Amino acid sequence: MPTTSKPLRKLGFLTIGLFDGANPRPGHESTLRIIELGERLGFDSAWVRHRHLQYGISSPMAVLAAATQRTSRIHLGTAVVPLGWENPLRLAEDLATVDILSGGRLEPGVSVGPPMHFDRVKDALYPDTAADEDFGHDRVRRLLDFVRGERVTAFSGTEGIEVFSDRVEPHSPGLGERMWYGAGSLRSARWAGENGMNLLTSSVVKAEDAAGSPDFAEIQLSHIRTFRAHHPDGDAARVSQGLVVIPTDSATPAQRATYEEYARSRAPRTTAPQGPARMMFAPDLVGTSEQLAEQLHAHAAFREIDEVAFALPFSFAHEDYVQILHDVANVLGPALGWKPAQ
Repeated sequence: MPTTSKPLRKLGFLTIGLFDGANPRPGHESTLRIIELGERLGFDSAWVRHRHLQYGISSPMAVLAAATQRTSRIHLGTAVVPLGWENPLRLAEDLATVDILSGGRLEPGVSVGPPMHFDRVKDALYPDTAADEDFGHDRVRRLLDFVRGERVTAFSGTEGIEVFSDRVEPHSPGLGERMWYGAGSLRSARWAGENGMNLLTSSVVKAEDAAGSPDFAEIQLSHIRTFRAHHPDGDAARVSQGLVVIPTDSATPAQRATYEEYARSRAPRTTAPQGPARMMFAPDLVGTSEQLAEQLHAHAAFREIDEVAFALPFSFAHEDYVQILHDVANVLGPALGWKPAQ
């Protein structure tokens, strides 16, 4: 079996946290139980997706606040919070609060751009300011400043019996170094590096070269190298890769059939760039841990990183996620050189 240049150092997983709109509590409870299981299995991190006006987690800070009280070691991340829906100052307060509750385990991932289906939601989201909102990188810059303790106002001190601070409170030292940017383009990867963030690279990238049929792994590799070339920490800058990886070692025949059909149904989108934005999707990887390890070791971008957060498929049942996490922690992770956290 081919080997990577370095063993896998950090192993995490990502879940969307699906729920039934008519009875949402069981789905949220399932997500918390999966995070608890991840901690018991030795995973380094558990990440939640962010969905608005859908049947997936819409308030990751609330869910992760609950998770801080049911775990003690595992790091808790967001992949990613779309900042077009957020006020950076208010989000900075929430991030710091959850980080304090967790004892410094929060790993916030964010992205920019207009909210999805903005024309449909702008009157509800920004009824008076939709045309004036800035959905670019300046929105992240504001959030970083607030999280890192920059001044928000010129006033601090006492008014009557109330004491005011000139920065976001609570302030959580160290949180600023754990901020991640979800980048799918060279421009965003460079910006994240120049601004000292960590890089989340997922199963979706932008094929910016219009010539030919681009290779996903090579595009992702170019993002990683561009990011590190512009980061103060250089080659030591943190990058986490988030592919869909589904081991079948302990799966039942029915589960294996479900997983293979899931990957087959999504395979057509991986053959060529999709849509006007030319988005390129990585194939979902399904197989035994031995097969998956060989595929990952052959992946150009995987060979450059030592942190992953494998994405759990959107629509599987709770027991499927349990099986997948057991196989990742007990078989696939060790095959990639990873050791469970103690």
